[in-house]
Amino acid sequence: MPKTRTTPEADLAFLRSIVEGGNTGKATLTLGVAYLAGGLLYGLQCLFHIGQMVGLIRWPDLANLTFLVGVTVAFLIVLAWAILEDRKAGTAGPIVTRTLNAAFSGSGMANLAIIIVFGIGAARDRDFAIWLYYPAMIFALQAAAWYVAWNLRRKGWMLATSVGGWLTAVGLGVLVRDPPVYLLVCTAALFLLFAGPGWIMTRAAVRARSAEPAVD
Repeated sequence: MPKTRTTPEADLAFLRSIVEGGNTGKATLTLGVAYLAGGLLYGLQCLFHIGQMVGLIRWPDLANLTFLVGVTVAFLIVLAWAILEDRKAGTAGPIVTRTLNAAFSGSGMANLAIIIVFGIGAARDRDFAIWLYYPAMIFALQAAAWYVAWNLRRKGWMLATSVGGWLTAVGLGVLVRDPPVYLLVCTAALFLLFAGPGWIMTRAAVRARSAEPAVD
């Protein structure tokens, strides 16, 4: 039986893709789009609440509810589109890429548990401030995930996102009894720490795909 052997050049290229986090194979679009859409849409929602707070927006309750539901529906539609595009392109190949996806997927699972815990606690104690701790925990988990990403890729913007997420988590936790400032911090963090990295990742994924040869 003949044995399949690789050349030293191929082995070296594979090792380099692991160490450097190369973009060989199919780059995933879902993660970047999720961050970009989430940051923009929920940042817009925070701006909407700021408008309500200062009296610029005075809509009926049904209109307010429709807008809030529409933000989440729009996010889910965009996310579903990105997932379908990733499936068409195929699964991401590099080990570093798969590790990053696993880290952020694990963070997402923890986010769901946090939503349930803080949501039930706020409803049971009838204290909305308890619910406001939930975004702080989300930013803390994202900071941890981005720290993993920085250790794998050594990109400066990843470290900046991690540090920014950690500072935002602490700031939001301290400001839960000061809603106006809390809302301003959360709005800025969504645009800078979610939409910003999302734009970088989405642009990189699109560029990587455009550079891949077409397969008939």
